[in-house]
Amino acid sequence: MYKIFSNNLYLSSINRKTLIALIIAAAAVFLAYRFNMSFDVDLTLLSIAIIFPLVFTIRSSFRRREKALEHLSQFRSAIKTLYYFVSSSSLSAEEKKEIEGVLEEVSEKTITHLKNHKNSIRDLDDQLNKVYHFISSNEAVLGKGLKVKIFRYLNDLHESVDNLNAILVHRTPISLKAYCKIFIYVFPVIYTPTIIHSLGIDTNHIIAYVLVLLTEFVLISLYNIQDDLEYPFDAKGLDDIKLDQFKMKR
Repeated sequence: MYKIFSNNLYLSSINRKTLIALIIAAAAVFLAYRFNMSFDVDLTLLSIAIIFPLVFTIRSSFRRREKALEHLSQFRSAIKTLYYFVSSSSLSAEEKKEIEGVLEEVSEKTITHLKNHKNSIRDLDDQLNKVYHFISSNEAVLGKGLKVKIFRYLNDLHESVDNLNAILVHRTPISLKAYCKIFIYVFPVIYTPTIIHSLGIDTNHIIAYVLVLLTEFVLISLYNIQDDLEYPFDAKGLDDIKLDQFKMKR
């Protein structure tokens, strides 16, 4: 039991937003009893306003994570294949060591770029260009046939890096997330009087507190899980990608 909680298995989705949501929920229950607020409202539309965008954004974030895994696999496959090509070529030992260093730097800078939320990819582009310049400057040694094969995998490397950068920069619709977040915070204000009406004004107040707080906790926790899942590179969420497994040398 201690090991489970120490690994944040159940606590990872709790943050400042959780505290705000629970405070709003508790305040809504307190004020509803304080001013005898009780009415019967159909919560279907309000549920759709929260559940639909929440499910949509969670599914979208999961797809982005799966796409990121595909592009990372393509990235490592391409960079390792490039390394195998140049290692088996007629290049000198010094030249092989040079291009190995360049490829390893591409690997490190790509992982760092993803981890650090950097929106500029210029440094990484410059590093990738070094691979092209090296191949071009050693065309005579490599031969035309090998050069064509290398450029094909260099294209795969560029494509995977650009796709990963696109996932990094472009997220699920921000307006939809903001809309969902607002309605989660507003939900207890409308939900509480309805619960009190269903339970009866004279029912133990603790029951209303538990029901409202539990419902709000579930909604905000799902929102937090989606928020963590949407950016799978920062190693903060339990389901984040282990980027170090995709380095050239691991």
